[in-house]
Amino acid sequence: MKVGKKYAESVKSYDHSKSYDVNEAVALTLNTAKANFDETIELHIRLGVDPRQADQQVRGVLVLPNGIGKTKKVLVIAKGDKADAATAAGADYVGAEETIQRIQRENWFDFDVMITTPDMMGVVGRIGRILGPKGLMPNPKSGTVTMDVAKAVKEVKAGKVEYRLDKTAIIHCPIGKKSFGAEKITENFNALMEAVVKAKPAAAKGQYIKSVTLSSTMGPGVKVNYNKG
Repeated sequence: MKVGKKYAESVKSYDHSKSYDVNEAVALTLNTAKANFDETIELHIRLGVDPRQADQQVRGVLVLPNGIGKTKKVLVIAKGDKADAATAAGADYVGAEETIQRIQRENWFDFDVMITTPDMMGVVGRIGRILGPKGLMPNPKSGTVTMDVAKAVKEVKAGKVEYRLDKTAIIHCPIGKKSFGAEKITENFNALMEAVVKAKPAAAKGQYIKSVTLSSTMGPGVKVNYNKG
């Protein structure tokens, strides 16, 4: 596989067989983010659980201490005073049946997160097959089906992230931008790792945290020595 010059230079700049402590790993990851844009720093956590088992799922949400460096566009499906509250809280779009129809008709997806009230889930469910594969289906576990839509909007705008296992038992999650610098990235790293450790299922046996890797959008992965789980 042919790789770019900057990537090749980054690969040679550290020992890939070694796991680094958190501060070193963050510094290396920032140093290897050489693209001409503000790269996203991503955390990848391999867990010792079986994602096929319902009692071994790992999923949750948290507001990172320093956000993620991206202001997400929020669509709220609600009516009446809940719609008004969503608008006041800073939602980018607020609608009801007509917005669901627009998504169906026009394939409109100019939003990153959909939040709705429980009473509107029947309406939202009509396009579940469209929203699901895009990761946009509201879910009570992620705080996107709620009566307190104002709070949900503010949390998303503040940098709330959702973490969840993929089919290979890995969690992939952004924890900020290169421009954040080492201190803020480290704070976000620690907050997410603590949340994942606390979310350990009772049914999980053996080693829970199998491996932890940091990377930037265009950079190579850096192994992190993390043994608190």
